[in-house]
Amino acid sequence: MLPAEGRRLFGTDGIRGRANVELTADLAMAVGRAAGEHIPGGHVLVGRDTRRSGEMLSSALQAGFHSVGIDTFDVGVLPSGGIAFLTSDTRSALGVVVSASHNPAADNGIKLLGRNGAKLSDDEEHWIEQRVRRGPPWKTAIDDGIGTVFRMAEADDRYLAHLRESMPYTLRGISIVLDCANGAAFRTAPALFRQLKAEVEVFAAEPDGTNINAACGATHPRFLSEQAKGRLGFAFDGDADRLIAVDEDGAVANGDVIMAVIARHMKEAGRLKNNIVVSTVMANLGFRRAMQRLAIDVVETQVGDRYVLEAMREHKAVLGGEQSGHVILADRASTGDGLLTAVRLLEVMASTGKELRELRKETITEYPQVLRNVHVADKHKLENADLLWTAVRDAEARLKGDGRILVRASGTESLVRVMVEAASGAEAAAIADELVEISRGELGSVVEE
Repeated sequence: MLPAEGRRLFGTDGIRGRANVELTADLAMAVGRAAGEHIPGGHVLVGRDTRRSGEMLSSALQAGFHSVGIDTFDVGVLPSGGIAFLTSDTRSALGVVVSASHNPAADNGIKLLGRNGAKLSDDEEHWIEQRVRRGPPWKTAIDDGIGTVFRMAEADDRYLAHLRESMPYTLRGISIVLDCANGAAFRTAPALFRQLKAEVEVFAAEPDGTNINAACGATHPRFLSEQAKGRLGFAFDGDADRLIAVDEDGAVANGDVIMAVIARHMKEAGRLKNNIVVSTVMANLGFRRAMQRLAIDVVETQVGDRYVLEAMREHKAVLGGEQSGHVILADRASTGDGLLTAVRLLEVMASTGKELRELRKETITEYPQVLRNVHVADKHKLENADLLWTAVRDAEARLKGDGRILVRASGTESLVRVMVEAASGAEAAAIADELVEISRGELGSVVEE
């Protein structure tokens, strides 16, 4: 089912919706047809995460491509970073990731990648959306012009070889705990770190189609913190493009911490091109101040790794990412890849001989940050919520520059996100609670599921 005119089909991270409600097999097939008409020829590479609806939507997408004469290579369940790598490595005309990333199991999504493995531009997505809205008649292939599917049985091995080649050190003697979120990394993440000779204990690697991201993974890092017991921990999300780490003290290291540690090491090694790191408006004030101390320039974008990548290209940066754990290492990948980020972080540890807890202490001191996800009736009214914006200005005045407030609508869910940083956690929480109540009053309160 298409959203109403005036509301885009594509959000900040592709198409998202409840499987078989907003995101149906019919819509997936139409997207396959439209995207197939958009490309000049060649083949398309398709992969997915472990959601129950994934095979249905993947099959429908591929049927759409086949009907307009495009062959598909099906890699099955694979992290989105692997799908991006193989899209480029196999010289595919297009890559497709069927996943809703960190969203609940009932949701699913479609993310389209260009031949270089990076997300399509806004203009390309707009063309495909308009073609879907226009509908029949579609281009029709017949006889031997009809596309067909090829299974890529070696997809895991090719992706793992790519990741291993990027790691110059062995991990012997390092003990790692993994939380695979019952998602796309459930096979490849344990295999990777075992092949690199680490000692590995694995959690949340038994997907059943409905347990992806359920009280585990990058959006629930406390689960891994409780299991780590003095070991280094890595938590991925449903499609494994995010990484959240847990240090040896059990403290959660989000994308800001990971980027700060990697940025410092890259600068000291002379590998931080143009002395720039790209982050988003959600980056912790402590991250900005850490970069300032290191004399590293920060380019800030709106939330969404597509915008981070666009800014990285514009400024010729090799490192960028988000607090949520999306980190783009442009010298090694075209998009965020949680497994590759973990390898790079381990490379820093191996080359310095320091544990993550020591590296973070030397590099960054985070401000207490409170983030509230507010379920509202209509997030699109946020721009004109005058009482809320007046309250934000008043709260900012009380902080006197020693803190930060950000209120924004989610690009993928019916939420408004309220983020407050302050010198103390109690002050940040009090301001956040105040803004949450005003948000509900102006935008409509709904019962959270």
